[in-house]
Amino acid sequence: MKIAKVRESAADIFNRENIAKAVFIAFAAFSIAAVFLIIGYLLYTSIPAFNETGFFHFMFGETWNSNKEVYGVLCMIVGTLVLTLCSVLIGGLLAVFTAVWLVFYCPKKVKKFYMQVVNLLAGIPSIVYGLFGYRILLPVLRAMGAPEPGTGLLASTIILSVMILPTITSITKNSLENVPMNYYEGALALGCTKNQAVFKALLPAAKSGIISAIILGIGRAVGETMAVQMLVGNGSGYPSGFFAPFTTLSSNIVQNWGYAEVWNGDFSAPTQRNYLFACGFILLVIILILNLSLLLTKKNSNAGNRWFSRRFREGNMPENQLKNYKRTGSVQDALWIFSWVVAVFVAFALLAVIVLVFVGAFAPSALPGGSGESALTFKFLFGKSSNAQITLVPATIATLMLIGLALLIALPLGVGAAIYLNEYARKGSKFVKTVRLFIDTLAGIPSIVFGIFGYVMFCSSMNMGYSLTAGSITLALIILPTIIRSTEQSLSEVPDSMREASYALGAGKLRTIFLVVLPQAIAGIITAVILSIGRIINESAALIFTVGSAATFVPLGYGDSSASLAVLVWRFMSNGLNANEAFATSAVLLVLVIVLNIAVTLVEWAYRKKNKV
Repeated sequence: MKIAKVRESAADIFNRENIAKAVFIAFAAFSIAAVFLIIGYLLYTSIPAFNETGFFHFMFGETWNSNKEVYGVLCMIVGTLVLTLCSVLIGGLLAVFTAVWLVFYCPKKVKKFYMQVVNLLAGIPSIVYGLFGYRILLPVLRAMGAPEPGTGLLASTIILSVMILPTITSITKNSLENVPMNYYEGALALGCTKNQAVFKALLPAAKSGIISAIILGIGRAVGETMAVQMLVGNGSGYPSGFFAPFTTLSSNIVQNWGYAEVWNGDFSAPTQRNYLFACGFILLVIILILNLSLLLTKKNSNAGNRWFSRRFREGNMPENQLKNYKRTGSVQDALWIFSWVVAVFVAFALLAVIVLVFVGAFAPSALPGGSGESALTFKFLFGKSSNAQITLVPATIATLMLIGLALLIALPLGVGAAIYLNEYARKGSKFVKTVRLFIDTLAGIPSIVFGIFGYVMFCSSMNMGYSLTAGSITLALIILPTIIRSTEQSLSEVPDSMREASYALGAGKLRTIFLVVLPQAIAGIITAVILSIGRIINESAALIFTVGSAATFVPLGYGDSSASLAVLVWRFMSNGLNANEAFATSAVLLVLVIVLNIAVTLVEWAYRKKNKV
């Protein structure tokens, strides 16, 4: 009897429903483990450098000279922060006014098209921005009187401002759209004009979302690598002027990686690689601090502040005081005009990047300093690659292989985690809050940090070497937050009535999830897949550290090393002799980005049409 009872209790515990729930919990907890693993491995490989030099000497030393074995990163930290501050001041200002224009002033017929413009701006690979800045922006600056070579703070700030603008614009737009309509109606009822209501009532009410957007923009700017590395000049001092060369933490890692001696695991004998790992660890710490600031910002969502609007305080207005009334609103009218100017400028910036990249691909001699014939030929696209002439065939196949394996790893993990968070988790659960925090943290980690972690974890510790396997696993970690967020959002939009109907017909929870809920959320899952494919295609920094830049021969398996399309652009630009090939490859990347954006739009349109029907 006792044995039978034990068997029955064991069967109750280990039934299909409980096993599935445990698996979903494990998938949700994977993000926590991944963040701790990244932090732990980077700290582990940084300890030899900190022990040899001293943590504070490394942090506050002003000289980095590998020949003399002197390592200090204060100039790089200052350079990173100064560049980030300048970029966020310009890009953040433009982004906020662009969002205001989109929500309150943009004509309905233009709004959808303009949002596609912003999304396309967000999807352009950073290496393409770097190519645009290096081959087009720098010659323009030199023609306007900038000293040779024109690199430095100004060029980097311009490109980085454009790069972070879509992120801040999208989040700010969502925050403004979530402000209750009665705020606007109340402002009009009190006699405000539309411009006054927008800038004195609605914008202050969305301040929490705006600050969150700016913090996320800061995170993107701090971790940006490839475009910055091509434009900062890689000097050894502080950023002392618009055209003075300097170095950031991320650009220093890329610049010195190829020449640094590989670490053999001896803690008493650190190599330059350990000091580069330490740079990555410091960069990660900065990002974690920003994520913590973002978390604190979300908790404080009170509307209004002393910068955006005046707030009434009891007792601050004496009784029987005579008031002088005068016409107001001229400042808000000026801001309205400014929002239109900014919106036109942003659209022009996108068109300039796209048009000039295609001009460089089809007619390179038409660009400043350009020469030679177009490299965008049938042989370059589809011909056999060799040492004499590298074609896109190996890089295209490598990119497809990376997409396949990365999605095979990340999609089950992401969908499983989203199922737990939406279908099983209790509201207000501390575990769920922790999981969400670590998902946001994972999403905010720069790709170069992922690349260093992938090299240490997979290429070195697990002896994979530079391989498509190491790159695919690293990419799976990068795209995991995107899949979780998009899938969870789609699951949350499935009506509860459908679940209740399924339960009423006798179906269990697991059967309801797979036969009722997931099919209804398929549009969100497809969107997550498309967005993930776009991220993989655009990625370059992480793959340089895990896959390498070999691009001559077609990879025969996942153990081979082969450059992706984005890495191939960097390889063509690294020697300065293949600019036309770099433009041709960038044009192919832009076409892929445009196609993916159209695919996302079509999926969302089909989903909305289905729901209306």
